[in-house]
Amino acid sequence: MFKPIHMMVRVKDEARSVDFYRKAFGLEIAERVDFPDFTLIYMKAPQGDFEVELTVNKGRAENYNLGDGYGHIALSTDDLEAEHARMRAAGLTPKDIKEMTHDGKPFGKFFFIEDPDGYKIEVLKRGGRFL
Repeated sequence: MFKPIHMMVRVKDEARSVDFYRKAFGLEIAERVDFPDFTLIYMKAPQGDFEVELTVNKGRAENYNLGDGYGHIALSTDDLEAEHARMRAAGLTPKDIKEMTHDGKPFGKFFFIEDPDGYKIEVLKRGGRFL
């Protein structure tokens, strides 16, 4: 059996990205490992084990090309509206809250936000299959 442990994104500016993930999702640095050519920053929420790994390639000046294959990572919260308002108040730019239905029944309530490097993050109201 496998257990998901982390997802990785390449970021250009360590401080800017750490600040974003801290402000937006309450993630804190669990470990920072510095190598000659790159740095790995593992961030996680106090209540979970899953980590976001920020990889900073030293000397990188240009933005990363995200391509058309990456979709998003999703996180859930009990109070979607409060988190949306909190992020706006923190100067972040979450998109509008949306609702999806399937076969006439509620399926999901969510919004998207992008990190400083353009990675999309979906924030879902906890419930149903989105625990």
